[in-house]
Amino acid sequence: MQVKVFNTEAKEVGEINLKDEVFACDYNEALIHQVVVAQMANARQGTKSTLTRSEVSGGIKPWRQKGTGRARQGSIRAVQWIKGGVAFAPKPRDFSKKINKKMKSAAFRSAISYKVRNNELLVLDKVALEAAKTKYVAKILSNFNFDRKTLLVVGEKDDAVLLAGRNIERLTISTADLVNVYELVANTNVLATESAMRKIEEAYAE
Repeated sequence: MQVKVFNTEAKEVGEINLKDEVFACDYNEALIHQVVVAQMANARQGTKSTLTRSEVSGGIKPWRQKGTGRARQGSIRAVQWIKGGVAFAPKPRDFSKKINKKMKSAAFRSAISYKVRNNELLVLDKVALEAAKTKYVAKILSNFNFDRKTLLVVGEKDDAVLLAGRNIERLTISTADLVNVYELVANTNVLATESAMRKIEEAYAE
């Protein structure tokens, strides 16, 4: 597979050969959905906790059962009372789901192949900023007419790029070793440097 390579001014500067086994896989929506759901579930902390009526302090009967004219009450810590317990109180739990490595890899190859096939992934020769300023990254997005959510994948961590792009609401920045299926699915457009594509190819080639 041959894919065009662009510079940061959105001008074509060459081509790159990519392995079909990574970037030309069939689209498997069910597998991608399963992996994304697992990834989002694994990100949940599951630490929320409130007290039931048996766990709050107090609990005496506020008045006698009959003869007061008021509604009968058995405890001042029942759920309808201020400072009472919580009905069906949420408790800490583990939301994690297990996905094996082969499924993760297959889902990633399927997702990135879909992006390449639909021209939603463009390859940059490099991202070299004059300074760590937002305007330089914003200019790159403007050159490609990207006005929707965009994922920028670089070969390795670049502090200048991270600092320059973190204030752009529609932009997500990742490195080739950390990019995942959810980021590919959640962003409409993908910009990946040539070095990032090579690292992804090396990591996911069977």
